Amino acid sequence: MNSLPRPFRALVLGSSGAIGGAILGALKGMQGCDQVLGLSRASAPPLVLEEEATVAAAALAVQPGGPFHLIVDATGALTIDGQGPEKRLSQVSSASLLRAFQVNAIGRGLVLRHFVPLLAAKERSIFAVLSARVGSIEDNHLGGWYGYRASKAAGNMLLQTAAIESHRTRPQAVFAALQPGTVDSRLSAPFQAGHEVLRPEASAAGLLQALDRLAPRPRAWFVDYKGDEIPW
Repeated sequence: MNSLPRPFRALVLGSSGAIGGAILGALKGMQGCDQVLGLSRASAPPLVLEEEATVAAAALAVQPGGPFHLIVDATGALTIDGQGPEKRLSQVSSASLLRAFQVNAIGRGLVLRHFVPLLAAKERSIFAVLSARVGSIEDNHLGGWYGYRASKAAGNMLLQTAAIESHRTRPQAVFAALQPGTVDSRLSAPFQAGHEVLRPEASAAGLLQALDRLAPRPRAWFVDYKGDEIPW
């Protein structure tokens, strides 16, 4: 992360997942990274997206370690309560949609509310979130995956709106939604057929390099692990 101040401090949310863990590991071994903290459902304190009190408490607990120059939100879920994405309209239900939005959209909004204030205000900083190409409305050519697509698109909108507001007080901040590729993980295991599958470490390295090249602007970016832009 050559674009960040030296030394810089980092925070990874969802650090127990494949991609979050790989990003955490990469940052721990990175020259110039003075401190990196990880939060997840299994951390102390825990970070549980469905429970706002834990999100607020986790932010308060790590606040003394900030301000942070890099915050990566690697939380989210594709299969929830044992149910994968709906492939057909006939499979859509209020319960499945509510759960998808609770984790991938409402959870993201709560993370933004409680963790954006921990971002460094007077230096270059980056707030990045794991998104998905299927969250792009313009790039939707196959259909299906109703709840996951819609909740990821909603999460993207929350990020975009937070980026616009935050630019007024953090003009050097970069906000970005990230497409990590199809990563060899528990999340993607049932859906890897027909896709190039990346090791988590390869995806993490590509995402960090892509973030390093992004310029501050009063809007969020949407890029993949190669650094290519994705339409919203």
